[in-house]
Amino acid sequence: MPSPKAKNNSGRSGSVPGVSSNGRYEFMSLNRSPPPHLLQRQGSDPTSARLRASESPTRRRGSGSSNASSSSATGGQQLPEEDCMRLNPSFVGIALSSLLAIDLWLSKRLGVCACEDSSWGSIRPLMKLVEISGHGIPWLAGALYCLYKSDSAAGQEVMLNLLMALVMDLVLVGVVKAVVRRRRPSHNRMDMFATFSVDRYSFPSGHATRAAMCARFLLAHLVLAAPLRVLVLLWAALVGFSRVLLGRHNVTDVAFGFGMGYCQYNLVEMLWVSPVGLQLLLGQVG
Repeated sequence: MPSPKAKNNSGRSGSVPGVSSNGRYEFMSLNRSPPPHLLQRQGSDPTSARLRASESPTRRRGSGSSNASSSSATGGQQLPEEDCMRLNPSFVGIALSSLLAIDLWLSKRLGVCACEDSSWGSIRPLMKLVEISGHGIPWLAGALYCLYKSDSAAGQEVMLNLLMALVMDLVLVGVVKAVVRRRRPSHNRMDMFATFSVDRYSFPSGHATRAAMCARFLLAHLVLAAPLRVLVLLWAALVGFSRVLLGRHNVTDVAFGFGMGYCQYNLVEMLWVSPVGLQLLLGQVG
């Protein structure tokens, strides 16, 4: 028959958690799972007990401190440049965006002949005549006719090089338009004379390049009086300005076109072909 002291010790150890079989108190770790006899008395499984132990305040504080230490450790390191958001755009980007906005705003303000209902819509037919005067087809036809009717060798030489310059202008402008692919202004009405596939693009203005190149060509190779020379310059400026008034191009399209046409004439002078050189070239090709 067991003694009362042993019975008391066994009852105390079985009923009070944290007390060993010899009657001494033991401290249980919160990070360790409870003993199996406690789990059986509480009617739970070891997995749920471990989950409750992991949700203890001490574990949460430990995990929070570990996250803080890891974040402080990574905070000292510099992130890669591609992962950083650039909040300060470059000065060049801001300048280009500002110029583009000014270009679009000014072009829309100057498109006073874009349609008949515009503020200067009454002079739209006159601006369309100026547009036709700078078109490539009339210039090609005129150069061919003058080349055919010319009797002197000097006249044939000039008309031949003018014809080659016009063809070169059409090719260069078509290539640049196909590469840049800038759309025409939104207020433009596509009712131009004899357009082609690349003419739906705006940059650069082919009329402006042709006007600048032909003006330099005529002033350099034709003997003109002072009033006629002034008229040639005014015609070139009016052709470029009419492109903006009609809403065909933006201001930058015309400005770049003038610069491109000015440089094209330098290329024409470098590639100047004389009648003798043309005959030699045709003889080599034949």
